[in-house]
Amino acid sequence: MRHTFFAVDLGATSGRTILASLTEKGIELEEVNRFPNHLIDINGHTYWDINELYRHIIEGMKIVAGRNIAIDSIGIDTWGVDFVCIGKDGHLLRQPYAYRDAHTNGAPEEFFKKVPRDEVYQITGIQVMNFNSLYQLDTMRRNNDSALEAADKIAFMPDALSYMLTGNLVTEYTIASTSQMLDAKTQRFSARLLDTIGLKEENFGKFVFPGETIGILTPEVQKETGLGSIPVVAVAGHDTGSAVAAVPALDKNFAYLSSGTWSLIGIETEEAVINDETARLNFTNEGGSGGTIRLLKNICGMWLLERCRKEWPERSYPELIAEAQACEPFRSLINPDDAIFANPASMVDAICEYCKSTGQPIPESQGQFTRCIFESLALRYKEVLEDLQKLSANPIETLHIIGGGSRNALLNQFTADAIGIKVVAGPSEATAIGNVMVQAMATGVVDGIPAMRKLIDSSIPLSTYLANHTSVWENAYTNFKKYSHERRIN
Repeated sequence: MRHTFFAVDLGATSGRTILASLTEKGIELEEVNRFPNHLIDINGHTYWDINELYRHIIEGMKIVAGRNIAIDSIGIDTWGVDFVCIGKDGHLLRQPYAYRDAHTNGAPEEFFKKVPRDEVYQITGIQVMNFNSLYQLDTMRRNNDSALEAADKIAFMPDALSYMLTGNLVTEYTIASTSQMLDAKTQRFSARLLDTIGLKEENFGKFVFPGETIGILTPEVQKETGLGSIPVVAVAGHDTGSAVAAVPALDKNFAYLSSGTWSLIGIETEEAVINDETARLNFTNEGGSGGTIRLLKNICGMWLLERCRKEWPERSYPELIAEAQACEPFRSLINPDDAIFANPASMVDAICEYCKSTGQPIPESQGQFTRCIFESLALRYKEVLEDLQKLSANPIETLHIIGGGSRNALLNQFTADAIGIKVVAGPSEATAIGNVMVQAMATGVVDGIPAMRKLIDSSIPLSTYLANHTSVWENAYTNFKKYSHERRIN
């Protein structure tokens, strides 16, 4: 029997809607429409255009209705931390701030004057980043923000869009966990933290977990799109949560790497891991599907090469990868998470400065820059994976690479060589597949996360990479750590 689901997958630069069908043969995906997600700069602030995102979602639904395709349900995932203020009359009060807005620069330090940093981490288990919802809301409160002052409810991005489609307001667990406002032990909002920013649990929608039904499309949406009373399901609303749900692991002895502009590397645990070591390493405990916790580290990813490519017109990824493969190994190494790479005017110049400051040869060709980035990412993955192994209750025997970066065969092989264990790459469309599979689980088509992952493993093409030349990578790792140390003390 064929079941078809509609997934909305929104990233920080673009979004798309996807049709996914589950048949006896496995999973079939089809992109319905793709659209940009533009930042809007107005009067010194940076916003998201949520109404434009909503319009594109409606357009995708119209296309599906026009093809007379019957869909079982709809699910929405987005990036984390950002939210919308909703007034007492149920209307959105303003376009939501984007996490890149500069108003939260230095915000954590201001909040820690009221609640110490250690206490915040002990409650939430979330790594401190200036744009976390907690610090956004505290900043808005300190600035007497008019939207927050008039707000009756706060809705995180996927929940706000579901609200626009159904009229029902919920707070989905995985997206709420990115806010740094949940108590990691109770998996509910911390009254201590909410009180500090002048909010209560009543200021948020009904708490739901992945797989629960939010509601059906409103009569207005049904009329506009041509669809019927289709249910909207709470998937893992945080896009990384959806992606990790699609890891095709057949046992618990694995780590995952969601590879894209940013790299999120972590393990699944049954409960939050909060101790002095995770605090020191700034690991985060985010909510996952099926009652799991995603213990992970958010580190730099293909951002480095993406920014370099802006300075190299008309150079494709395949061309750069081919050039990198032919270059001398380990000529130059960088720490991808060094502050110099956060948002430089020129990424090429930043890499040159790092190499100069650590006494290494400066890359000269685009292939050398690319190889430097790939080898350095693989060594950074090794460093974080070593920390995860100390924190994991299970041995880590396989690293599953998911997301767009799973298609990069050279980086995948470098990663296997660096970490010394098997790497399994795919699916590249992990976020959309995870979104769809939670919908399938809610509908009763799939029975639980293990069955879901077994289906993905059997129906999605995967690539396996085995470690080679690990001794030369160990030598390179020693140099990588030495250069990182020199940068920290100088």
